[in-house]
Amino acid sequence: MKKRILIFDDDLEILLVCKVILEQQNYHVETRTRCENIIEDIIEAKPDMILMDLWIPEIGGENAINLMKNKKAIQHIPIILFSANAEIVKICDRTNATGFLKKPFEIAALLDIIESNILEMN
Repeated sequence: MKKRILIFDDDLEILLVCKVILEQQNYHVETRTRCENIIEDIIEAKPDMILMDLWIPEIGGENAINLMKNKKAIQHIPIILFSANAEIVKICDRTNATGFLKKPFEIAALLDIIESNILEMN
């Protein structure tokens, strides 16, 4: 069964590029451009990993991560921040995100962080 990745980013080009790259690596990928229904979106998508942009509309990535971390049913899912934000390391630490990927990023770096952090399926 394919591992599932849910990507939150308001940049359609980044979503498309990431989706194509990850699907070529045999991942099932879903994307969202907004995060106003983040908990419902995660429960519906059942991801093994989440990629979260920090500057996503409505509540923003940092607040979205805090909501996820406070919801017991989904708090175990690895969350990788990806952003051009200069404070990404501090935000990653502050939110207890699993890791981060600075934009712009190399394809190899994207694949490396996913492969080293995705949950093992039973």
